[in-house]
Formats: sequence, C-alpha cells, structure tokens
Amino acid sequence: MNQKLKTSIAFAKNLLVTGAISETSRQVEIDICKHISTENNKVIVEFGMGHGNITQQILNTIAPTSKLYTFEVKESFCDHVRRNITDDRLVIVNDGAQNLKKHVKENVNAVISSIPFSFFSKEKGLAIIQDAYDLLENNAYYSQVLYTKFNFKKFQQIFEACEMTSNKNFITEYIYHCRKVRN
Repeated sequence: MNQKLKTSIAFAKNLLVTGAISETSRQVEIDICKHISTENNKVIVEFGMGHGNITQQILNTIAPTSKLYTFEVKESFCDHVRRNITDDRLVIVNDGAQNLKKHVKENVNAVISSIPFSFFSKEKGLAIIQDAYDLLENNAYYSQVLYTKFNFKKFQQIFEACEMTSNKNFITEYIYHCRKVRN
C-alpha cells in the first residue's frame, strides 16, 4: 500500500483528532510556509504535525541554526515522524497546542498550523490563538490551513492583519495568514 493511501486511512480513523481526511496538498505546503524567515536563530512552531509533510517543508525553509517545535497529540504520528525525519532542529512535542506556553519559552518567529479548530470549543480555539499571538515576535505570522472559512473571524479578533487564500483541490483548503503588528 502506498504512503498516501496509508496516510489517508490513518487520518480518516482519527478524523476527530486530525480534522483531515488526507495530507495537505503540495501547493498548500508551499503557501503555508511562505512567511517563514530564512534568517538564522529563529524559532518556528507547528501545530498538528500529522505525518510530517508540512514539517518537512518547514525544515527545508528554515536556516540551519533555527529550531522547529512541532506539536502533535497523536503518539503514533509522533513515532512516524521520528522514524522518517532525522533533523537536530526538530523538537517533537507529543501534546496539544493549548499547552504551547508550557513547552516553548522563547519568542516565536512563525506559527504554522493545521489543527482542526472546527472541533474545538470557541474558548479553546481563541485561547490557542491568543497564546500563539503572545509568543510571536512583532511582524511575525501565524498561518493556518482549514477546510472552511468559518474560523477566520476568530483570528481576526486577535490579529491586526489577516488575509485568506484558497487552494481548490479535491477539497478546498483555506490558508489564513495572520500577522502580529504590535508588541
């Protein structure tokens, strides 16, 4: 069985955790990472690592001296990525995004997320976004991919500048790019 089919089956079995039925498209992997800095010594955070396709794109983008904290609640997905991506810059955190501040004590240059906000309470979703905003450096981006426009207003409540793009594929994927413009 090929890897894409295995991934789709794993995602479907864990739909309420992953919020996805397949990996994001290659175009989304590129688009969601477009605001990541290539400068040295940056800290990037990823929410919802899955099988690591966006994780790999982030690692391909960041400088050799930067670091990526990636959060994933599904332990089997963490194990899969540990086996398949060997990179000293990668810190895998088997925990939810709501515990960001417990694990990351540094200023963050970018947040890349594919977590399923549609399955969270409004309060939990807003708390995750606010915690990420609090750790972001000024002019840094939080980029989110979802299958709906519905959650865009949550991001607009917290971030000063938000834009949305879409990638029409088998399922339309919406990418929110939200920028913090004040400290």
